[in-house]
Formats: sequence, C-alpha cells, structure tokens
Amino acid sequence: MCRPDKSPFHAVPWTVFHSSSKYLLTRFTYETAAFQGWRLSISSKGTTFAKYFSDKKYGGDAKSFAAAEAALAALKVVLEAAKFVDGKHTAATQAKAEKLLAKA
Repeated sequence: MCRPDKSPFHAVPWTVFHSSSKYLLTRFTYETAAFQGWRLSISSKGTTFAKYFSDKKYGGDAKSFAAAEAALAALKVVLEAAKFVDGKHTAATQAKAEKLLAKA
C-alpha cells in the first residue's frame, strides 16, 4: 500500500492493489477535512459510475470497505448483463446502476 505524503491536499493516500477485486476501490483520508472512507469508481463503455462510502456513515473503515465491496459486486453483475446501443450502455442500464449505487 502507498502511504500519504504530508500535504493536506493529498487526496488519495491509500490505494488497494493486493486483490483483483479491489483495484476499483480507493481509500480517501484527508488530514484537514472530516471525510474518510472509500471511493468506488468504475468506467464502462464511456460511462463512469462512482460513489463514496464514508467511515462515519458506515461505522468505521472495515464496514465502509465491506459496503463498497458489496456495491462493487452488485454493480459488476448489472454491467456484465447489460445490453449496448451504439457501443454505449442503454439509459435503462445507467438508471439501474445509479439506483443500485444510491441504495448502497
């Protein structure tokens, strides 16, 4: 794992590389702000889906990470089963993915 520098604006101090399913999850820890948590970000067919999982909301680092992993797994199922129009996700697929992330 990478460790943060001492800059208060360094937004991505820890990125998880040790597992193939974790490369889409990034740890965010700001030294001068209240936010700490995980960011899920996945791009597929020109569309990026992202959501932040706050340690405060989920009750700690491990719980926010577990929530992010669960959302990632569910999102992968939606995107793998998706149909495409002109090489892009359909509006229905995008809506389904965004709804899934909103409920996570």
